[in-house]
Amino acid sequence: MRSPRGESAEETVPGLSAGPVALAWLTQFLVGTDLFVVAPLLPHIAASFAVSAAGTGLLVTAFSVAYVVGSPVAGRLCDRRDRATVLVAALVLFSAANIGTALAPGFGMLLVARAVAGLAAAATGPTVYALVSSRARPQARAQVLAVVGSGLLTALWVGAPAGSLLGRYVGWQAAFVILAAGTFLLAFPHAFVWRAHPVPATASPTEPRDGSGPQGPPGLALQGAPALEGAPGGPRRAGRSAAGAAASAVAVTALWAFSVYSLYTFLAVALHTEGQATAVTWLLVVYGVGAVVGGQVGGRFADRVDPVRITRSALALTAVLEAVVAMVFPTTWALACALALFAPAAYAFFPAQQRHLLDTFPRRATTMLSWNNSALFVGLSLAGAAGGQIVHDLGYPVLLYIGAAVALPACLVARCRPARTRGKDERPEQARRPH
Repeated sequence: MRSPRGESAEETVPGLSAGPVALAWLTQFLVGTDLFVVAPLLPHIAASFAVSAAGTGLLVTAFSVAYVVGSPVAGRLCDRRDRATVLVAALVLFSAANIGTALAPGFGMLLVARAVAGLAAAATGPTVYALVSSRARPQARAQVLAVVGSGLLTALWVGAPAGSLLGRYVGWQAAFVILAAGTFLLAFPHAFVWRAHPVPATASPTEPRDGSGPQGPPGLALQGAPALEGAPGGPRRAGRSAAGAAASAVAVTALWAFSVYSLYTFLAVALHTEGQATAVTWLLVVYGVGAVVGGQVGGRFADRVDPVRITRSALALTAVLEAVVAMVFPTTWALACALALFAPAAYAFFPAQQRHLLDTFPRRATTMLSWNNSALFVGLSLAGAAGGQIVHDLGYPVLLYIGAAVALPACLVARCRPARTRGKDERPEQARRPH
């Protein structure tokens, strides 16, 4: 489609102003802080409820399991209902869950509150991404997703340490009360901002313009995938092809998460074991800043070239650089240099993967982003479950070599591409017709 002045329709889409993007970023930051702050607060929680350190680990498990189970369900709901309404309800529920966490009279109720928080978080992240991506300029979609996603990464190295200090000097309950107040207040602007910024009329016809999902049969048929609609064998085979492509796409995220979080989850433990506890804080800052930079660079490049090329390149670099980290550990200066290279390369993957999923499955945007986030948590959980025993029996560098090996098959799986349906270099329909 061309505008009267000869510009492509994509280039005339107004895009998002800084306000909605900042609101989405802050939402991801607060939800991410709630996710990452639990680990450093576990000793304080254990003391409050007279449970073992291993027992308090169930709090992380309860949140993660609820997230993995709830995210696909929340994604399907958002693709069939008004996304802004679902997001507001999820933020209110998230706030209530954090109040329940702070006021829990016993450890059992605390577990229930964390599980409810996981369910609410499962509905916030993918919905925020879908709201932002559907309103961003198509040629800047991955870059905007990377900016919003940097809120989650900033929580990794700013929000969680701040909450940990608050828990140490004021009490762990105060951290959750502040998070509850923040997310509750954010629900109010979310109720109005997205209705004031509707999806542009020039959006792809496969993208809903009213914030709700397409009407059609339930299930993950994903008929909207451009490359899959014309699969031979009729609609049933096309549906199977779409479901297979969806599973393959999100499996890449699970493998990536296992590789990346094998390194991150046990980095502090390994440094403590090697007598380098004083280096933990600044090395995590190096890692966190590198992750934010990598997300921005990955998003920018994914908007300019095929996103799959970015994901495959990031996975290949992740494998190589994770092996380098294993080789230089625990030499502090060399480790810092290796982490400064590893984090940007690894985290360039995620916004490019999100852009790839949005391009491939536009009618099921929130569903696919939800499955993608579930896959992230599956990989993260597997890294935590298997990594501890590997570090104990074989050492931290061996775990890194395993993580690097896992990134290689992920690079091979990341090969599904959507058919080109639009682009600045694509000729108009009329120009392709014979005269």
